Amino acid sequence: MTHPQPASNSSSSTRREFLKTGSAALAAGALATSSQIAHGAYADGSDFLKVGLIGCGGRGNGAAAQALNADPYTKLAALGDAFEDQVDKAAKLFATSHADRGSVPKERRFHGIDAYKHVVEASDVVLLATPPHFRPAHLKAAIEAGKHVFCEKPVAVDGPGCRSVAETVELAKRKKLAIVSGLCWRYDPKIRATFEQVEDGAIGKITAMRCSYNTGGLWTKPRKPGWSDLEWQIRNWLYFTWLSGDHIVEQHIHSLDKMVWAMNDARPVKCSGTGGRQVRTQKEYGNVYDHFAIEYEFANGIKAFSRCRQQNGCKTDVSDDLIGTVGNCHIANYQSRITGKNNWQFKGKKRNMYDVEHIELFKSIRAGKPINNGDYMTTSTMMAIMGRIAAYTGKDVTWKQVWESKTKLGPDKYEWGKLEVEPVAMPGITKEA
Repeated sequence: MTHPQPASNSSSSTRREFLKTGSAALAAGALATSSQIAHGAYADGSDFLKVGLIGCGGRGNGAAAQALNADPYTKLAALGDAFEDQVDKAAKLFATSHADRGSVPKERRFHGIDAYKHVVEASDVVLLATPPHFRPAHLKAAIEAGKHVFCEKPVAVDGPGCRSVAETVELAKRKKLAIVSGLCWRYDPKIRATFEQVEDGAIGKITAMRCSYNTGGLWTKPRKPGWSDLEWQIRNWLYFTWLSGDHIVEQHIHSLDKMVWAMNDARPVKCSGTGGRQVRTQKEYGNVYDHFAIEYEFANGIKAFSRCRQQNGCKTDVSDDLIGTVGNCHIANYQSRITGKNNWQFKGKKRNMYDVEHIELFKSIRAGKPINNGDYMTTSTMMAIMGRIAAYTGKDVTWKQVWESKTKLGPDKYEWGKLEVEPVAMPGITKEA
């Protein structure tokens, strides 16, 4: 299969259900009819859109609140999570914070590994915020059912997952369904303005790039009596590569996405790098690393130098630099500036990027021109996975190698029982990751 060429936000005309038929001619006719019917479905903004949340953790609850705030004619229709207590917490939260549109009856609160299926069925717009391992299956289910999607990053943890997402993205384009990505910097007004300056030549031709996402550690949930291996791992999904992709994929993807953005959404062709596990060595940290340093190369020869770290007591540095022939672009601490021949700094109105992505999602649905961020969210996820594999194996890694990989992370079946933790990757020994 050929990976679709990355593109910027591609838009199309409306939401509709894709009608499967026995012949190509009938399918084409069904699509045309569906488009005509749905074109004005939400045009006046007064029809309620039913929002379903899959993944009731902190990010998922935040996304649901932003969806309700983004459009006055949205209502929370269903909640789903692997665990009942997570669903109950979310239900209580929204019954209080958005009592008029956020109260979800018990019959539309679902828990278990298959909870997503029920949420998709009950919704018009689906918010995907579970651990990334599950994203390809959840995205596929939502788009096949004809639902618009807000899709948190990253979209997969391995090559087969990315291929599945790419196929689903193409289906969404054909069905005129929205996919808005949780790569939120693409929705920050000041970063958008900054990249417009770069695209207009403010720093000249880009010669090199660097990005850093060095932070402290994140949360853990101590194991409770009665938790199976699977439950413990899913509740602590950050620390298991099969669930999170490791922090280079789960968190550092934000930085890598800006490198992709600077390259007009082109994919890197290869990378090399290193990483390890120096500080977070205890059992509760599963099998992930706590630092990475990766060098990427694009087809035009430009290199991006990347590093990320999750270690307490160390200096924090979340920043990006684009180095050009007549100037430099620096992004850090929610600020950006260009220095050199064309000095510039953003002076426009500041807006919360998390709010903006939902506002634009619902506006696009109402206008019948749904946004599709699918290409770049797949490219940036692949870039992060390439870096992880390079560090885990100690080998140079190409885009083609990862794209064609048959290595699928995670168990074949999800059973609430024993699930061994894969050993920590050892460069020079680990063959695939």
